[in-house]
Parts: sequence; structure tokens; C-alpha cells
Amino acid sequence: MAKVAFIGLGVMGYPMAGHLKTRGGHDVTVYNRTTAKAEKWATEFGGQFAATPAEAARDCDFVFCCVGNDDDLRAVTTGPDGAFSTLKPGAIVIDNTTASAEVARELHAIARDKGCGFIDAPVSGGQAGAENGVLTVMCGGDAEVFDKARPVIEAFARFVGLMGESGAGQLTKMCNQICIAGVVQGLSEAVHFAKRAGLDVETVISAIRGGAAQSWQMENRWQTMDKGEFGFGFAVDWMRKDLGICLQTANRTGARLPLTALVDQFYADVQQMGGGRWDTSSLLTRLEKPKDA
Repeated sequence: MAKVAFIGLGVMGYPMAGHLKTRGGHDVTVYNRTTAKAEKWATEFGGQFAATPAEAARDCDFVFCCVGNDDDLRAVTTGPDGAFSTLKPGAIVIDNTTASAEVARELHAIARDKGCGFIDAPVSGGQAGAENGVLTVMCGGDAEVFDKARPVIEAFARFVGLMGESGAGQLTKMCNQICIAGVVQGLSEAVHFAKRAGLDVETVISAIRGGAAQSWQMENRWQTMDKGEFGFGFAVDWMRKDLGICLQTANRTGARLPLTALVDQFYADVQQMGGGRWDTSSLLTRLEKPKDA
């Protein structure tokens, strides 16, 4: 059993912290910007909650973060009352936020100067993956630090891998989001095309789902797409944040992402339709609206 802090109890962080307590058997203290959610978590899982990230991280062996973006991450780590202010020597910070590779390298360097470890460890698998404890975790950092952190991370994961040096986890997550953007757009067009061609969507999917067109998105989203249900899942606003990181990184590295840039603009259309909190599969809605709308 380790002494663990978890900072950020959103739709992903809340169940992830729960698995660290129940499945991992660790002594877990949580922090959340909204204290009521931290209190609820502590009541549900039998852990503790703290008033600040610094208080949560005090004397901990491992400190997890799962917040919104680079600025949020800096605020809870190096900002006033940030977790880095109370890290004990040898503590390891594991960041599950989808953020930039630059902030990962920045915090890695600061942690190293404190005699601590830092792993950038963004996740894939969505809310369902977090709740079921079967996330994919893509890590960047020092191998010896990763080896210590891996058994703890495995409490909420199906796969935990070291992708390379600091920042490599975030870069791998960008590859993941690039792939998802293209797949969801393709699936949206296929569902839209099937409907306009007078085909039964269920019959079409039953025919193609076992072949080369198969994907996680097809298996988990075709039914809700066919019904026009999008009020769940990974929000368009979050996807645009992630794709923005991908495109910014591509500009710095010289990578060309024409499809990603195009789909990002399609998601902007969905936001203008009021779908910022809809699931990413809502790309279908912009195809189905009247051309003059």
C-alpha cells in the first residue's frame, strides 16, 4: 500500500481515484476545485480529501493529476498551494491530463531538481474505460521512475506502456486523437450515406463490422448515431482542445495534418450548432442538417 494523492475529480479522475483506493488498496487523499465533489468521493470510497493540492500531496509517495489543460496543470503543481511545494524527496508525480509535451518536459525538469520523479501519462478509453478500470495509459519519462509507478497506475488500466522520454506520452496521445478524428468523420459519413441511400443502418453495420472497416467507434457509437443521441461521452469541446494541441505541435515539428485540421473545423461547426458538450460522434449532425441551415 502506498500513500497516494489524486488531484482533479472530473468524469475520468473520480473513478480513477476510486480504483486506486478499492482495487489498488492505497491510502488515497483527493483534491478537487469543487470541494463538494471531493467530500462525496471521500464518503463513497472511504478516503480523505484535502483543501489544497499542497495538502493532498504532503508525505505522499505518488501524486496523480487529471485536470483540464496546461494552465490548470501548472496551477495545481507549481502554482500557489500547488502540489510541488510539499513533495517529499523521491515522490513521483503522474499526470493523466491530456496536455502538451512542453508542459510535461517543464514539470519533469522541476520535479527532477526536487529529487522527485514525473511521468506524463495521458489516458484513452473514455469515461467507460475509467469507470471499468480498463484505460490505456501512454507514459513518458525516465525508465526507473516508470517502473516504480507502473504497478500503481495498473489499478485503473488495462495497458500501461512507456513510450519514451518525457513528453512521449503526450505525443502518443496526440497520435491517438488524430486517428479518432479521422475514424469518427468516416463513420459519420458512412451512416449519413447509408440513410440517404435508403439502407437500413443496422443491416449495413452488421455486414461491415467484421471486416477492415471495424473500429471501436463503430462498435460503440453506431447505434446512438443512428438514433441521433449525443448527450454523453467525450465532449466536442474537449476534442477541440486536444486537436488544438495536435495542430500546434505539428506546426512546431513540421508535420502535416490536413485531415486533422479539416475535422477540427467540422467540430467547430458542431460547437456553433450548440453541441460543445455533445459526444464526438456528433460530427454526424453537421451532415444531416439542411444545406441552407
